[in-house]
Amino acid sequence: MAAAGIALSHGTSSAEPAAHQVRYTLTAAGASDFDLFYLTTQPPSKQAYNADAYSFVKKETVNLAPGVPWVFETTLADPQWAIFTVSSTTHGGQAAPNPHCEIAVDGQVVVQQDAPYNLQCQGSQW
Repeated sequence: MAAAGIALSHGTSSAEPAAHQVRYTLTAAGASDFDLFYLTTQPPSKQAYNADAYSFVKKETVNLAPGVPWVFETTLADPQWAIFTVSSTTHGGQAAPNPHCEIAVDGQVVVQQDAPYNLQCQGSQW
């Protein structure tokens, strides 16, 4: 597995923190179904997340064709909360789909990872 270093930045300090555009992207070398788990809305705290995680995340299964990206965009005050987990549902006897995940903040890729089947891109809040 190759993973890029996490280089997410915190917003400048002010009365209203600046919102950041966060984009999750998944591509794969082979066709496959993937179970996805990703943050859609920033929780106010870890305690709030732990009390009701599914208020802040989405779980879904997607079918991905080779080279055709799946993309989701959201806005987070602190992009360190970004998390994107990918699990292949590939069964034995099938070639590894070799997924690639990325998290981009304000148009700049800050985290990426490649793996044969399962991977996770995340900010430092996790």
